[in-house]
Order: sequence, then structure tokens, then C-alpha cells
Amino acid sequence: MKARVAVHRDFRISTIDERLYSAFIEHMGRAIYSGIYEPGHPQADANGFRKDVLKFVQDLKVPAIRYPGGNFVSAYNWEDGIGPKDQRPVRLDLAWRSKETNQVGIDDFAIWAEQAGIDMMLAVNLGSRGLEDARNFLEYVNFPGGTTWSDKRRANGRQDPYDVKMWCLGNEMDGPWQIGHKVATEYGRLANETAKAFKGFDPTIETVVCGSSNDGMPTYPEWEREVLEECYENVDYISLHKYFGNKSNDTLNYFGKIEETGRYIQTIGGVIDYVKAKKRAKNDVHICFDEWNVWYHVREDDNRRIKEWDWPEAPALLEENYNFEDALFVAGLLNEFIRRSDRVRIACIAQLVNVIAPIRAEKGGPAWRQTIYYPYQFASLYGRGDALNIAVDAGTYDCRVADDVSYLDVAGVHDKEGGMLTLFIVNRHLTEAADLDVELNGFASPSLSEHLAMEGYDLNQTNGPTAPDRVVPGKGSGVGVEDGRLKGKLKPLSYHVLRLSVA
Repeated sequence: MKARVAVHRDFRISTIDERLYSAFIEHMGRAIYSGIYEPGHPQADANGFRKDVLKFVQDLKVPAIRYPGGNFVSAYNWEDGIGPKDQRPVRLDLAWRSKETNQVGIDDFAIWAEQAGIDMMLAVNLGSRGLEDARNFLEYVNFPGGTTWSDKRRANGRQDPYDVKMWCLGNEMDGPWQIGHKVATEYGRLANETAKAFKGFDPTIETVVCGSSNDGMPTYPEWEREVLEECYENVDYISLHKYFGNKSNDTLNYFGKIEETGRYIQTIGGVIDYVKAKKRAKNDVHICFDEWNVWYHVREDDNRRIKEWDWPEAPALLEENYNFEDALFVAGLLNEFIRRSDRVRIACIAQLVNVIAPIRAEKGGPAWRQTIYYPYQFASLYGRGDALNIAVDAGTYDCRVADDVSYLDVAGVHDKEGGMLTLFIVNRHLTEAADLDVELNGFASPSLSEHLAMEGYDLNQTNGPTAPDRVVPGKGSGVGVEDGRLKGKLKPLSYHVLRLSVA
């Protein structure tokens, strides 16, 4: 397959917000308990956090993390998770039909986030609660002292405020499954008043209003329009969520869902523009794609188990075993976020540990990196700078969800300060190698400094506790710079990170 690509240093899409590579962690399943936190584990530190998991997280360079939910937050009393641990109540989590011990709350999680080098993006409960409780939570987290809630924080051991700047106004409020589900205008008004209060406290706070839970919702995209018409001037982002799978065992259709996601982003971008024009607003609203990942391998079984179990503590839930096919998909989806980075400023992989996650950890046992860990890591490490508008001329295919899908998926990022151009490339073709020919326009003296590749694996291969390195990236070969052009062969069903030193 011939694959011609044109890259020009001046054809920019946007400067990427580093929060495009953020993450999400919720009080559900084993994400917190026996995920990041497991007192008594051989790898536990003095606070009960697992050092082996923490190291994998640190290596991802995650900029921000959304917490504590998710569906969980819509019936959560944040006050339950503060103060002495032996005095914290055990509550029923109605979202996931389990018990919440509250042994990890905001102060505990903040310790872990600081160790991981991650900024917190906190979600407030606008389902079963409202503005008053959200305001109190903000005061506890961000006010220096001398008030009821800030002094409670100080009494609980944290003298300085956390100064959290990113706040999510509820979660998936369009979903009938959500505790405290609301219609669009009702939610939009509540979100507007909450955002006004938060910005009255600190005008530098950024607020995220709930968009559709997914693009298959019957209220999509009318929900976004109605919500934004109520709160546009007081919010900074609108959230999108989408999960992916390949239940039909059709690899090319699975990859085509990345194009479908691009349409989703484009549609909501249009809604944002419409509401801005209608309201004659001066501010811009961007997209926070704060839940995304592959989720289908265990979904049906988990839905059945949740209905049957009797309120367990930290049950194994949504523990996907990701294969090489999923890694190729995640690589392509991250490419799409880079290409849409003018609209999508924040994106959060859901979730980070154990629950639909790139990192897995056995209770009392080892931790390991799943196949999807690596494309996520490479995008986070090397995908910072200017996103470039890249032209690709390669073979295409049609599938159920999209037409004219390119077999070659390419995104490019130019780091001017570091003098690096990084190309992220997926060859989606099932059987044919790509004869790659890349024009490098506007770049002086390009040279290939690094080539990382994930290739040659069976699509169903996975990593696990006894084989943690079965599917890993390696040093790529067969690609080089000739007469100022990047040329070579890329194997079918392969992922490549090509890093070029450029002037």
C-alpha cells in the first residue's frame, strides 16, 4: 500500500493543552481500594498507597485527574471522607450497588495526587445535592482559613488550601440511570448558578458543564444546546463521554469508530458556535472529553453481576483485559484528539487503575501495564507542542460506522522549544505494509532520532500478572530520512512513534 504524507511546520491546528492527556478515577470497583490504595500490601507506603502502582502512574506524566466520579459522585457526601478514618461512615453506593468505606476522601486523595505530580479536577454532586454543598466543598478545598469549612480542613491536617482550579458540575445528568437525573433546562440552570458562585469565589476557576453521556443518547445534541443556552457565559468546557468496543469482531469497523468520534466532536463544536452566536457571547467554550476508553470485554457480565450481588466492598468490576487490537484503537483515538485539539482541550482516559484502565493491580499481588498503557504514555510524553494539519494520501475503506476511512492514521506534533517533530502513525491495514513517503516541509536538516513500534502481535494478545511484558513497544526499524524525506515500510496492524530532530 502506497502511503504519501505531507507535513508542513506552518500548518498548525493549535497549541495542544497538556491536559489532553489527563485521566479519571472514580470510587468504583477496585480503582481506589486495592488499586491505588491498599494498606498492608508489601508495596504500601505509610499512607497506604501502593508504590508500584504510583510508579506506573508517574511514568505516564498525567497532567490532571478527574475525581471522585463518575456516577458515584451523584449521590456522594464529600464530608463522609474527611476527619479520622475510624470515625468515617460506611455508606451504600447506589451507582454501583456496593459499600463505600470512605477510607479515602479528598484529603487522602490529594496526598496521592501530589505524590503522582497530578493536578486535581474535582467533581461536585449536583444529583442528590446542589449549590450549597458544592460551595462548602469549594471552601474546604480552596480557602486559606478562618471559616468553618477551611478550618475543618486545617484541623484535619492540611494547613494550605489545595487551590483546585478545575471543577466538574455533576456527571452525566442527561442519563436516566443517574441519581438526581434532570432535564436539560433544569440542569443548565443549576449548573449556571453553581458556576456563578464558584467564579464569584475565584474568577480563575474553570468549570465543566455536563454534555451528553454519549452520542447515542436520544436527547443528543439537543441536550447540549439547551444546557449551554442556560449557562454559556459562566462555563469554560462542556463534557463529552464515549466508550468503544468490538463485539462484532470486525477490526476495521472498530477502527472506524475513531472517525465517528471526530463527527461527535465536530457536531458539539457546531452547537457551541451556535449558542455563542445566539447569545452574542464573548467567551469561548471548549470540549472536555472527560471519559473515554475501550469497554466491552466484560460489560455484559458485569451488568448482570451488579444486579445480583449483595452490596460488597470494592468488588472486582469493569476489569477489562486489553489486547493488542485495543492498543491500536487507543493509539488512533489519541491521534484524533490531537487532530481536534482546537476544540478538545481536556481529555481523561477512564479510568486509571483496575477499572477499564491502562494499569492493573492484584489485591496483595503484582501490578502491571496493559497494552493500552503504551500509546497513552507516548502521546502524553511526546504529544506536547503544536498539533499539525497533516495531509494523508493512502488507501481507504468503508465500514458500518464510516466511509472513506484511511488505512493510515497519522497525527503530528511539533515541539519548537525541543526541536522535535513527532509523528504518531497507525497502519490499520489487516494484511498490507505501508510504503511510507513523508514530505517534511519547512523543517531544516531533519534526522530520525527515535523510532518506537508496537508490531507483529496477534490482535488478541494481552498482558497479565504472570506475563506483564508480552505486548510491549520495541525499537522500530526500516524507516529513515532520505534527501529530506521520511521513508520506509510500516507493517500491517502496527503502531509507530517517529521522533525527528528538526531545526
